[in-house]
Amino acid sequence: MSAKKVLIIRFSSIGDVILTTPVVRCIKKQWNAEVHYLIKPAFAHVLHENPYIDRIHHLREDLSETNEQLKQEGFDLVVDLQKSIRSLRVTNALGVKAVNFKKLNVNKWLAVNLKINRLPKGKHIVHRYFEALEAGGLHNDGDGLDYFIMPEDEYDAQELIRGIHDYQVIVLGATYFTKRIPAEKCLDIVQSFAGHSVLLGGKDVHDMAREIAKMAPEKVINFCGKIGLGVSAGIIKHSKQIYTGDTGLMHIGAALQKEMFVLWGNTIPDFGMFPYYGANNTDKSVNLQVEGLTCRPCSKLGFDHCPKGHFRCMMDISIPMHTT
Repeated sequence: MSAKKVLIIRFSSIGDVILTTPVVRCIKKQWNAEVHYLIKPAFAHVLHENPYIDRIHHLREDLSETNEQLKQEGFDLVVDLQKSIRSLRVTNALGVKAVNFKKLNVNKWLAVNLKINRLPKGKHIVHRYFEALEAGGLHNDGDGLDYFIMPEDEYDAQELIRGIHDYQVIVLGATYFTKRIPAEKCLDIVQSFAGHSVLLGGKDVHDMAREIAKMAPEKVINFCGKIGLGVSAGIIKHSKQIYTGDTGLMHIGAALQKEMFVLWGNTIPDFGMFPYYGANNTDKSVNLQVEGLTCRPCSKLGFDHCPKGHFRCMMDISIPMHTT
């Protein structure tokens, strides 16, 4: 299958979009196709610097408007990496050949609700994307994820960390509370590292970050709620290591080939969304999780509080010590 004009669909979120970038790159390079991408406007900035995308289309509130715009493009193929009712409506409206992937929702439901784990262990969602496209001759080049930092964001990041050497990043932000590293654990992480710790996240974790910074002012630099995603990525790029939960910045860290320690709360790596470095690169991630906790996973997404009230999936994680 060699298509001249391809539409890739993935609406959200930041992490989910980044996980599609190996497919984007391989379609562009192996098929020499004109690559278009349909995404929610709020997440489009993640792809603006991607050289393998020819045009970005914004998903509109009125889906019929989106479909009418896309019909004018004359696509040869739709690669649906969202696989939802809305993305199905788009592919049906375009009336061209479409490819999607195995979402494993039944397996995830079994893991969450009955604690029966029939998920393919160690199999990343990126592998499932490529399996769907194997019949068309597309193969995974093994180069991992892509995230391209704007030059001005790189400059701003370097200005912010000027004079700070051998720092680590702690990612506080996450969409759901049950994916966030608790403040107590953040302090353990700060104390486990000899150098500075840079806190990253949005305004939703600003108060927690401020309290952590107050408790260790000589070691903590707080940027939560103060800088955007691109500058955060620039800071990650120049860090020694990263501590993070299951977040979009985790995937940016993997795209930048950084050493990472991932604290898994309510989700599990078997969902297939763990850090992905690609076959051509060394896996630099360490999964930190509480094995055998009977209430875990409690959701494939997350909650605004621990359903059991104890948050042991995060609180019982042991933080490794670092001598440098």
